[in-house]
Amino acid sequence: MKNFETNDWLVLNSIIYKIYTTNDFDEMRRQFLEQIKTVIDFDSADFYLASAKEIERLERPVYFNCDEDLSDIYESIDYSRGIMFSGRSMVYRETDIISDEKRVNTEYYRRVYQPNNWHYAMQMIFGRNKSFLGVVTLYRTIGKEDFTYEDVFLMDMLKDHMAYRLYQERTHQMTAQEKLTMTEAVRKYNLTKREQTILGLLLQGMENAQICDQLSITVNTLKKHILNIYRKLGIRNRVQMFKLVKEQE
Repeated sequence: MKNFETNDWLVLNSIIYKIYTTNDFDEMRRQFLEQIKTVIDFDSADFYLASAKEIERLERPVYFNCDEDLSDIYESIDYSRGIMFSGRSMVYRETDIISDEKRVNTEYYRRVYQPNNWHYAMQMIFGRNKSFLGVVTLYRTIGKEDFTYEDVFLMDMLKDHMAYRLYQERTHQMTAQEKLTMTEAVRKYNLTKREQTILGLLLQGMENAQICDQLSITVNTLKKHILNIYRKLGIRNRVQMFKLVKEQE
């Protein structure tokens, strides 16, 4: 097992401290990925939350050195789904659950790994009280060695701390049943001014074509803004939007 240096312990303690004390939840998750990079070598990473509204859905990703929302692919063809949604916290290398020879021939590898020049991955699953809460995946590019058991050990030391913070956030969200005002939604989910404008028009019941005409933007541009709004709010459609945000201030 790895013989940790003094600096390693200092970084671990700093990570744990920020897990509990960083008020901005998404900023906490971004800092977590950045700090992990200082003690474990990886090239890209993503951090998804489990949806509180839909079973076995991933949402609200934060990224390190990548920016593609892969949740739909994960949910449809990820060969680790059974482990992910077990409701237990754990850390493992993907090569621990499927051989490298088999991995490279899967649709999942072809659609997720090859386009990003990734090869190896390590996952950190968060669960509490038999409920799946979220997942962190670290990736290494083609040509690098696989993650080590020392890397797994280090991540294992952090998993329960993060699982507890995610559980606290989930509990808080479930108890906050009253709809948000527009101002509250903008502040809580860090919407841009353009996203705020579009959200307001959506809440007024305007159709996409009407919004495009009013803002002088293309349909594709509008769709990108709407997808960004949905991602930030952790929703998937307008029905959920109206359940989350008040139509009037």
